[in-house]
Amino acid sequence: MDDAQPGTPTTDPTGTGTGDTAAAASTSPATGTGVASQEGSSNGGPADGGPADGSTADDTPSDGTPPEGADVAAEKPKRGRPKGSSSAKTTRVVTLTLTVSGSADGEWQAELKNGTSWVARGLPVTAAAVSQAAAALHADLAGPIDEVIETARAAKAARVAELEAELEQARKALAEME
Repeated sequence: MDDAQPGTPTTDPTGTGTGDTAAAASTSPATGTGVASQEGSSNGGPADGGPADGSTADDTPSDGTPPEGADVAAEKPKRGRPKGSSSAKTTRVVTLTLTVSGSADGEWQAELKNGTSWVARGLPVTAAAVSQAAAALHADLAGPIDEVIETARAAKAARVAELEAELEQARKALAEME
């Protein structure tokens, strides 16, 4: 390509398959913007890997996008990984499901699942442990759980008072029999 003449068929370095350098260099050599005739020139021509249309490397934006009007099909694919892929490791997500359930009697139990398999089922836990765990996790969790625990505690206290009254009546009945 050292002495390429306009209209002379040559191999097209851009891969467009035109085979005509006159189409690539639309101006005459007199204007100074045609195909480079010196080997190793630094004007960005095809001799040093630049564009075949005679434009300089300064015509291409620094972000790698083609200048306006450039044929997209004439570009070579970029080297390296595509933008969507990342070499960073993805974080493995572990799904643990802890279910804490209580009854109106104030008895609590816990169950733990790892994904779809059970780790523990039906473990008895105290109301105090449930309250502490809820407070440690978040204040929005602690409020409703403490209300449920307090309601169960009040029901237990009422049941204890009822049983104490019943016990007192049983003691009086026993004392009368003696």
